[in-house]
Amino acid sequence: MYAQKFVRTLALPSAIGLAALLSACGGGGSGGGTGTLQVALTDAPSCGFDQVNVTVSKVRVHQSSSASDTDSGWQEIVLSPARKINLLTLTNGVLQDLGKTTLPAGHYTQVRLVLDTSGSTANSVVPEGSATEIPLVTPSGMQTGIKLINEFDVAANQQVDLALDFDACKSIVSRGNGSYSLKPVISVIPMLASGGISGYVPTGLTKPVVTAQQNGVVVKSTVPDSTGSFNLSPLPASSTGYVVVITADGRTTAAITGVPVTTGASTPVSTSAAPVSLLTSTMRAIGGVVAPVAAQATVRATQTYASSGPKVEVTFKSTDLTTGAYSMSVPTAAPLLGKFGTLPIALTADSTIAGKYALEASATGYTTQTFNADVGTADVTKDFTLAP
Repeated sequence: MYAQKFVRTLALPSAIGLAALLSACGGGGSGGGTGTLQVALTDAPSCGFDQVNVTVSKVRVHQSSSASDTDSGWQEIVLSPARKINLLTLTNGVLQDLGKTTLPAGHYTQVRLVLDTSGSTANSVVPEGSATEIPLVTPSGMQTGIKLINEFDVAANQQVDLALDFDACKSIVSRGNGSYSLKPVISVIPMLASGGISGYVPTGLTKPVVTAQQNGVVVKSTVPDSTGSFNLSPLPASSTGYVVVITADGRTTAAITGVPVTTGASTPVSTSAAPVSLLTSTMRAIGGVVAPVAAQATVRATQTYASSGPKVEVTFKSTDLTTGAYSMSVPTAAPLLGKFGTLPIALTADSTIAGKYALEASATGYTTQTFNADVGTADVTKDFTLAP
């Protein structure tokens, strides 16, 4: 049996209470009465930082998707005082409870996370290996709330639990000269319809990252702890399953297909006695410049396995806000592929795509551009010019 009780992974001081996790989400509608909304914050791993701090002042919800910040009808969870949270403490399934509120039963279409910007380091980063806390440049919209895409129903006498998944890695963008900007990337996950994926990798890996992907898109990512244990949660339940992708510096990529996620349970893909092993690999660089700089583009490197295998994202980089430059490191050795089933899962190298990547440069409002890069014998430099 592959399922383990998911709620155990959340039984931490910062987690939502067990009763809240098991409460019914309700069928929605507007039949009158009141229900309860409880919200928590979780995080994906960050790239190159020891701390990524945000100060949360409130969570706001509204039944109208077009409501402005000054319209009536907003319901709020207010944190008093505002709470400064290091997002990097919220990986591997850890949730930071932001509180709960009673609100009218009905259908809600707008969620906003409001950050406090009153202090110089209310929102900040500490670069890896540094002791210096650097203020984040935050858009003015932080004061009225980061608008999140999500709809949910609150039934009378029922509770809804939402997790706000703040992707720190994709949310911090370099501005050059040692400064950084906050460009929030946040998804909303209904807790009642979620589960997780767990497992182990060998200890001692350099910068390991584990992601759950669908159709080449990262849905959730995390970093293993000091024992090699990882926990990808919360994840929306899926009978078709996820592709679990494991990367680390100096190692080849491994992918496990068809990993199911069941509501309220965690699916293991490996054990401490038999962790997912990654073969050693030479690493090479891919870099360049994406124009226009104002596009604030992202470049990602993907691989598609042979014989109708999955497309997976191996790594990505946001371009520098000042120069448009990007740089990433990828393995040259053949990636490994396995299919979910009886543990331990056998992994086989796909030599046909060793060192071969598809680069995708994209930005909001621009047409995505692609380029086939082969790092088998040398580093690759590729510039992109995006067009609307």
